[in-house]
Amino acid sequence: MAKSGTLGISGKSLRRLTGSLFLSVALLSGTSFVPGLAMADGGATPVPEKDVAAGLALQKSFEAVSKAVLPAVVNISTTSLVSSEPHLPPMFDDPFFKRFFGTPPFGNGNQAPQKHVERSLGSGFIISSDGVIVTNNHVVKNATKVTVLLNNRKSYQAKVLGTDPMTDIAVIKINARTPLPTVTWGDSKNVDVGTIVLAMGSPFGLTQSVTMGIVSALKRSNMGIEQYENFIQTDAAINPGNSGGPLVNLRGEVVGMNTAIYTTNGGYEGIGFAIPVTMVRQVVQDLMTKGKVVRGWLGISIQNVTPVIAKQFGLKKNSGVLVSDVLPGSPAQAAHLKRGDVITALNGTTVEDANDLRMHVARIPPGKTATLTLVREGKVRKIDVRVGELPKKLAMNQERHEGSAGNFKNVLRGLRILDLNGDIRQQLGIPESVHGVVVQAVQPGSAVEAAGLRRGDLIVEVDRKPVRSVRDFVRVARKIPADTEVLLTILHDGRHSYVSVSP
Repeated sequence: MAKSGTLGISGKSLRRLTGSLFLSVALLSGTSFVPGLAMADGGATPVPEKDVAAGLALQKSFEAVSKAVLPAVVNISTTSLVSSEPHLPPMFDDPFFKRFFGTPPFGNGNQAPQKHVERSLGSGFIISSDGVIVTNNHVVKNATKVTVLLNNRKSYQAKVLGTDPMTDIAVIKINARTPLPTVTWGDSKNVDVGTIVLAMGSPFGLTQSVTMGIVSALKRSNMGIEQYENFIQTDAAINPGNSGGPLVNLRGEVVGMNTAIYTTNGGYEGIGFAIPVTMVRQVVQDLMTKGKVVRGWLGISIQNVTPVIAKQFGLKKNSGVLVSDVLPGSPAQAAHLKRGDVITALNGTTVEDANDLRMHVARIPPGKTATLTLVREGKVRKIDVRVGELPKKLAMNQERHEGSAGNFKNVLRGLRILDLNGDIRQQLGIPESVHGVVVQAVQPGSAVEAAGLRRGDLIVEVDRKPVRSVRDFVRVARKIPADTEVLLTILHDGRHSYVSVSP
């Protein structure tokens, strides 16, 4: 089997290829292996040019774009020194072996961590003639050596100028002796579903490769790839090694950066993702001018408005973003935002979902005032919030607190709960001001498990009615018909969120 990054040819394929080679040589020498086979005389084309004019024009466009952009596309190879736990042979765990030879060294049958060298391949593109290059953070992460191979086959050692793990963007630089070719920035606003795009890079180390496709979808998020996601989805072939390469339009403008694929076999399956150029440019500018990415922050946990949530909160539409928690000392708390507020617009622009709000807030410079339009207890309000800067600790450990739905028959079925006491408070770190019932166990395969409840969760409300004890919980639950949707408010890891359960 061919290894990743190499071109493998089976013995059978090699024989076919060799046979074709002999046939070609024979034809060139004027020898015919097939009776009646005539040599092409360079006469008229088999298809009139007018019938293929549109296709030829498109072909010339691809050729022109490739010729213009490829000189600025680079291959990146990295070397990293990583530690790993070695695997002992199975016999070390065999009781018979231990009986005669004792426990292996280093205790618990484990050897000391060993270091080894890992090498990886990726792509990038030059954005300034002095050698500044943009690529993915995961391409250069933990690299001890970064080597850049240019279009002219010259190789340089690169220095990492800055990285942003939250968007998977990195900036590196090489010191070239002469000015280098650069890409031309495009605009994400001019990208739409159906836009023809070319993906460039070094799939499997095959440098200067170009594939063609269309934009399949926009604003792909919640993929679990990065913390800030707003991907362009494309069917242009993207494979391992394409990471960090440009996605360009027919004008030769960079509209995105290839970063990930959806795959079940490790290779191309028709679904690739690119970071929009607008996000790339903003992150690169921050890294180049500030040394870090500065993001706006409100200090709220948010989730999408589902039909269940819309019904419980008396909303006319299943749109907007529900505030599930307000962090102490945050800009949101200073502006008196409350849990249960539904944000419908930011600075007059409609908010589509939680990811949309998160992305827009991140682009607001800290210190500026943002106006939130929200619904509170059925009334529309506007609240001004002085945007803060996303704390470094939250930037490294930011989590999304979004509810999940499941099938529900009876609120008690599959759920075991306990009253909250002093010992449990101390163990779970629950403040004295917070009340509820503790989830002791969740039956595997039950509706409550499907809804996302876990051992240790604190249920503080059922259908927006506070519950301070198991007795309260049962009293409220008994009034809920078996086939009725239920909204639970839970506290997990110190933050509130809403979990909807529907029949």
